[in-house]
Amino acid sequence: MATFSAVTRQHILSAIAEHDDRGAENFLGVYGFTPSVRETFDHEDRTYDSKAILGVAHKHATGRTATAEELDGGRIDATAILRKHGFEAYGPVAPTPPPVQRARRAPSSTPRARTTTPRRAPEPEKPAPICPTCFMTLPATGICDSCG
Repeated sequence: MATFSAVTRQHILSAIAEHDDRGAENFLGVYGFTPSVRETFDHEDRTYDSKAILGVAHKHATGRTATAEELDGGRIDATAILRKHGFEAYGPVAPTPPPVQRARRAPSSTPRARTTTPRRAPEPEKPAPICPTCFMTLPATGICDSCG
């Protein structure tokens, strides 16, 4: 599966430039993507297919094109990645879940006391042992690799 941590804004701009050079249909055909009207983004008054551009941007970043199959199925949110890099992206709107209806309880005549457990502060990390001769961090053996 493709990861997109290596993709930068410059990689996305390179994919956009390649899209403009090849034309939309040729660009999609070369990389095996189908046109999408649901997941798009705008750049300089032009609209682009989010998944296709992101797949080719992945190629510019890593040398391997992220396939349409890797980007389909909702595992990777192309619009979120493009928004993170400053693009105005539009994706399918997820349906909002219905509000949860909770049953109301009859008010109690006596209020209950709320009990809380105090939280313990995390213990500070102990400093790593350091060699007194060369001031390097000692390995788990406790013997300096440099000094012996």
